Amino acid sequence: MKMKYVFGVDIGGTTVKIGLFDVEGNVLDKWEIPTRTENDGEKILPDVADSIREKMKQMDKDAIAGVGVGAPGPIDAAGVVHRAVNLGWKTFNVKETLEALINLPVRAGNDANVAALGEMWMGGGKGYKDLVVVTLGTGVGGGIIVDGRMISGSTGAAGEIGHIHVDDTETDVCNCGNKGCLEQFASATGITRLANKKLASTDMDSVLRGGEVSAKTVFDAVKARDPLAMEVAEQFGKYLGDALAAVAGVVNPEAFVIGGGVSKAGEILIDYIRPHYEKSVFHGCREAKFALATLGNDAGIYGAAKLVLDAVADR
Repeated sequence: MKMKYVFGVDIGGTTVKIGLFDVEGNVLDKWEIPTRTENDGEKILPDVADSIREKMKQMDKDAIAGVGVGAPGPIDAAGVVHRAVNLGWKTFNVKETLEALINLPVRAGNDANVAALGEMWMGGGKGYKDLVVVTLGTGVGGGIIVDGRMISGSTGAAGEIGHIHVDDTETDVCNCGNKGCLEQFASATGITRLANKKLASTDMDSVLRGGEVSAKTVFDAVKARDPLAMEVAEQFGKYLGDALAAVAGVVNPEAFVIGGGVSKAGEILIDYIRPHYEKSVFHGCREAKFALATLGNDAGIYGAAKLVLDAVADR
């Protein structure tokens, strides 16, 4: 029987998003279940299997191509997660574990890499085969697509652009344990940090003084031409633009797609990133396009579904 359907699963620290797709990439249904992280996350995959099995009661199992999974933490090409701290997971094979629970083919990858695949397939990167997706949220995530395929690396850590070292003078420690990571300056928390440092170091008037300081309020202030906020945006743009120039020198993408909560600021983000990128980048990579992600929180389930369809196409 011809395959008609595929499940995409995006495992987050709070909820698991699950989508049912047809093989053309249309989402037919989507829902969420809680992520139960207690006892080293031992309930997470059984809960996913139970939820999908419930949906499959209304379906012909032979028409299902399989289940794709994206999860935080390094996941290699064989489906082995090399510790996912947010979920409590130690090192084990996600693919084989879920296959045993659900009796369907499973493919697994790092959530940021999988989201990048989704944006390439049906989102802001549609039409490109070589791209880098940058997720600016609480942290900075990245996913690298080369010739239409997700790059995982030897231990699944490819695309961890948030932990590129960008500042030798930083004394605060990043969540990864190092100092001076891109994530400390270009994430939502990083932008807030830059703004608070700027407010403390100068007497410049700013709409940010005395109010809430967040990535959103900073870029709202930038749009209102607030001079202090514009200086913060310039700092942010230099850190991220220079880092992406370094990434481009390695993978030479056609496009960078910017997603995550910070991307809701819109095109103004790109206005601050691109000049620094173009100033620093190797000339052969200068023509890379910049675009905003369009799938939002659904990028992970789209990409997880595409993981399975790519595996089917390779058989």
